[in-house]
Amino acid sequence: MFYKVPKALFTEEKYRSVSTDAKMLYGLLLDRMHLSAKNGWTDKQGRVYQFFTVKEARDKLRFGHEKICKLFSELERADLIVRKRQGQGKPSIIYLKKF
Repeated sequence: MFYKVPKALFTEEKYRSVSTDAKMLYGLLLDRMHLSAKNGWTDKQGRVYQFFTVKEARDKLRFGHEKICKLFSELERADLIVRKRQGQGKPSIIYLKKF
């Protein structure tokens, strides 16, 4: 099994500043998005969403909490994801943006 990472993240100029680690996190999120779509996880506007916690990312990528938080922020700054915080103790809803 493997994770797919879009080639555009490595070839398009606007993603040049995105770290390789953040691109790998995006690959994990993309994989989860396909599962969410298969399970019918869509909002009222028909957009597929997912839950992917910092802990899950830490376990998969083997980075610390602070690094994972920085990677999520990096993906937001690059306009690759949108996170909607739900409140204390609840995971953020994550949308992958189309590019």
